[in-house]
Amino acid sequence: MAYTFPKAYLSCVSPFRPSYLYPLLPIALSSQIRSLPPMHAFNLSASLSTTPQDKSSPPTLPSQKGSSSRWKPMCLYYTQGKCTKMDDAIHLGKFNHDCSRDLEVNISMLKCIPSQNLDFFLVLDLEGRVEILEFPVLMINAKTMEVRDFFHRFVRPSEMSEQRINEYIEGKYGKFGVDRVWHDTAIPFKEVLDQFEVWLAQHRLWEKQLGGSLNGAAFITCGNWDLKTKVPQQCKVSKMKVPPYFMEWINLKDVYLNFYKRRATGMMTMMKELRIPLVGSHHLGIDDTKNIARVLLHMLADGAVMQITAKRSSTSPEDVEFLFKNRIR
Repeated sequence: MAYTFPKAYLSCVSPFRPSYLYPLLPIALSSQIRSLPPMHAFNLSASLSTTPQDKSSPPTLPSQKGSSSRWKPMCLYYTQGKCTKMDDAIHLGKFNHDCSRDLEVNISMLKCIPSQNLDFFLVLDLEGRVEILEFPVLMINAKTMEVRDFFHRFVRPSEMSEQRINEYIEGKYGKFGVDRVWHDTAIPFKEVLDQFEVWLAQHRLWEKQLGGSLNGAAFITCGNWDLKTKVPQQCKVSKMKVPPYFMEWINLKDVYLNFYKRRATGMMTMMKELRIPLVGSHHLGIDDTKNIARVLLHMLADGAVMQITAKRSSTSPEDVEFLFKNRIR
């Protein structure tokens, strides 16, 4: 049976945690956090097969909370901390403001998850070929498969004219109906990383004063392009060094190849082979990040162990070592 979902835009909340966390951070970071929108705690789950032993069985449809089971797209102003219609019944009826409604984890799967060497997975899927336009990260607990938090920002190019930006965004996001949201919320890449570093510090995954790699976490990407190629290109355009937390990552396609012993060239192939329904719109970063997370959670439930697949040289950032002999090239 084929499951179809309406094309729309999804996302998760990525604001910051309450004031009781401020003392845990350096004073400079605390002041930045106070200038950012408050974070709402939530749990997230994924639509996966309820029988992990059968890797080809169809996934269960996500359940919905509340009286209505109608699927609704996520409010992308809400993900930016800029939704001003939280008291508007019509708006709340049209858009989802609860990320846990979109995805679901079957509790019986938890006993199938093997021990991981990491505490958290940061699923990342950048968008933008000329410059980065969207920066979404989904933080998943490696032990419970729950989503701990979400960071999502639209990114404004720094070396393009306004006319070119308008044309670029219309071509990229106009087809999804989110071009207006992009224009209202996009900020420069440097500001996105400044906020992202506060977010990492708030979760004790990285500290600017100490530098170095992530603490107990690793990025999960669908391919090497995001961190091997695009981040260094954007950092060069933005006249900044590649941050140290981008020095290593897990290419899910390489883990998929070595675990299932079959080749998958992209997210859509993996989802098709695992019989996971697509949610939202392909090539909308926030949706692709969620769908990559669905593949990740399915693999964890099937018994896969996530390992670092690529490392960037600290002395020569353009040099990357690939750690898996069998990998997607």
